[in-house]
Amino acid sequence: EKFDFTSEVNVDCLVCHDTTGTYRKLAGFSGHPIYKDMEFPPKSGKIVKAVDLKRVAQNVGKTSRHTCGACHFYGGGGDGVKHGDIDSSLRNPGRYLDIHMDKDGLNFTCSTCHQTWGHNVPGSRYTPTAMDKKGARIRGKSDADNLVTCEGCHGNKPHPVKHAKLNDHTRKLACQTCHIPLFARGNVATKMLWDWSTAGNLDKDGKPYVVKDSAGRVSYDTKKGDFKYQNHVIPEYIWFNGEVNYTLLGDKLDPDKVVQINRFEGSPTDGKSKIWPVKIFHGKQPYDKISKSLLIPHTFGPDDSAFWSNFNWAKSLEFGMRHANLPYSGEYSFVSTEMSWPITHMVSPKEDALECSQCHSAASRLHKVAGIYMPGRDSHGWLDILGGGAALLALLGVVGHGTLRYFGNRKGGK
Repeated sequence: EKFDFTSEVNVDCLVCHDTTGTYRKLAGFSGHPIYKDMEFPPKSGKIVKAVDLKRVAQNVGKTSRHTCGACHFYGGGGDGVKHGDIDSSLRNPGRYLDIHMDKDGLNFTCSTCHQTWGHNVPGSRYTPTAMDKKGARIRGKSDADNLVTCEGCHGNKPHPVKHAKLNDHTRKLACQTCHIPLFARGNVATKMLWDWSTAGNLDKDGKPYVVKDSAGRVSYDTKKGDFKYQNHVIPEYIWFNGEVNYTLLGDKLDPDKVVQINRFEGSPTDGKSKIWPVKIFHGKQPYDKISKSLLIPHTFGPDDSAFWSNFNWAKSLEFGMRHANLPYSGEYSFVSTEMSWPITHMVSPKEDALECSQCHSAASRLHKVAGIYMPGRDSHGWLDILGGGAALLALLGVVGHGTLRYFGNRKGGK
């Protein structure tokens, strides 16, 4: 079933079209603004002023990197936490960070690529296009072919004649594989690990506490557990055909294995897959030891079952599952999980794209990718012998031909 994630039922119009930024800032978790002054957090004594609707109404405009990023840069609870290739550094990036969004260059906004028709925004991690065989075409048409792909603008043979060999790679490699060699490279670290199993520890006075790393980032929070971050991250590489499957509530899991919250499908032989770069987000989450399925914690609220109030996993999980009308045995533990995110933003200029040796070598970036023979990375006994023999024969032929020419010229000269 297709779901319209941009429906006016889910997103207030001014969240995207208020160019002042005040409306979005006050919208909070609900996605709706504050219409009157209120105390927040409750009993804090801090008063949050209501949004000035007259000022907002006088500043309605087109979307921008700033308006889109107000939500998408901070997905997952913080700047750059979730995606790795989308963070606040893209608000006004330079050429090194993104060749398309370069503020002094092409200066693309998000809607330049995600060009909408009737508020239907193309491009989604839920239904991505892994292989686009149709090549360059007119953008923004009101048809189902309005895909957000590199090929939609650049075609399937984007390299000039002098680099024509590179066009052979486009049959198996996504453009992003070579042209996004690193993500989280705008001085905003992305979260690579979130371990809920360590949440709930209290200090010597029985109070929740926060620990920060040397860069000032929260590395431990009593409410959420341990975090790890990285800058300038080398992606993982996988075969991907655009199909994504998810682990759902009630699905059986093996606690001795890493649970894939989502799974990118693909293979070297299905004719629909390319090698894509991805971010792998690692975690630890609660699961039911009897039913062997993931659990829903109740984290926030005024009641005494909210984990962020009492740091009691048993109460939090019991309340969360009961509220969702799902069975719960009362026995819980934590299981290792991972979630994959496609890397498709932060496109480097061509001079920063991957070099041949970064894949065609013993230390290949694609060392985990099976199903292809890659010179420099792979070896095959007989094939190597035949290849070496052919090269030697060619060398002998060149030397022999040159020698005959040399002596033939000397003889003719006499």
